[in-house]
Amino acid sequence: MPFVNIRITKEGKVTKKQKLQLIEGTTNLLHEVLGKNKASTVVIIDEVDTDNYGLGGDSITNARKRTQK
Repeated sequence: MPFVNIRITKEGKVTKKQKLQLIEGTTNLLHEVLGKNKASTVVIIDEVDTDNYGLGGDSITNARKRTQK
């Protein structure tokens, strides 16, 4: 049973339609490329606050503030 976890930041509004497209697209990709059964493919989308997401020793919130200046 394939298990895919997609993590995106909570910036902007990701719509229900967009999330469904990610779920369907990921499921179809695993089916087409690896021959996995669509019915047993699990896709979870986690939306992460940029304060809880770091890169290079700093939060994404701070990194984005620096690049906007």
